[in-house]
Amino acid sequence: MTPLGFATWRALFGAILLTVVLAVLRQRGRPFIGPRQVPRRAAAALAVAAAAGVVLNLAIFIAYGRITVALALLAFYTYPAIVAVVALVIERRRPDRVEFLALGLALGGMALVVLGQLDPAAGLVVDGLGLGLALLAAVAQTVYITTSRGYTAVPTEQAATILLWIAALAFVAIGLAAGSFDAIGEPFRSPAAWPYLLVAGLLGAGFPSLLFLVAIRLIGPVRTGILAMLEPVTGTVLAALILGETLGPIQVVGGVLVISAGVLLQRVPSPAGAPPTHPLQVPAPG
Repeated sequence: MTPLGFATWRALFGAILLTVVLAVLRQRGRPFIGPRQVPRRAAAALAVAAAAGVVLNLAIFIAYGRITVALALLAFYTYPAIVAVVALVIERRRPDRVEFLALGLALGGMALVVLGQLDPAAGLVVDGLGLGLALLAAVAQTVYITTSRGYTAVPTEQAATILLWIAALAFVAIGLAAGSFDAIGEPFRSPAAWPYLLVAGLLGAGFPSLLFLVAIRLIGPVRTGILAMLEPVTGTVLAALILGETLGPIQVVGGVLVISAGVLLQRVPSPAGAPPTHPLQVPAPG
């Protein structure tokens, strides 16, 4: 499938899943904010985050097709460092020493894990556009994370659902405008793609989008970005278990470094700040 077609179905299935979650939580008493109740600043922040999400997905999926996945991941996972810089410059909050140490450990570990995937025989494929798109995805992810503080008035699950629906509709609109709508309909011609798209949408977009936003609101963008670097470690381990790929000692060391960064962050309380608005707490049915 093309990057546009894959991104469309991934966002659509994720949005459908979160819509179901949203409906269940409303029945259990979760607050719901109507469209007219959303403050203008929150609506603007949601729009910026949605646009960043669209750019992020298209850029990174196209980058995967132009350069090696390892190189794309190395470029993309610079975003936790960018988030830390944004927190320092814009939010006027200096990340503490623990966060700086954890960031260094996680970046170094992620690099070892990803570089261990490179095949020396295949060579390193460097394409300027592909590398630029991966870096653009990192910037878009930074915007997505930093703007999340602007719509805390909207309950977490509702915000995540809105963002995925906007992304799905935007991808469809892009397909129509670019004359590439046939790419979105590819699964109807190749039914074997449906299981993969369902997994990508439910486990790769729906729940992760919700939990990622929950984490940002509970522990902040800097720590969330650092902990998110467990993603390439998890992918490498799953590739070894499911696909039979070799897990080298360098990758093991890298994984240990990333996990150590996560443990370090969890052992030290988050910096004092305002309590999160609308954390994902579900009241017991009465």
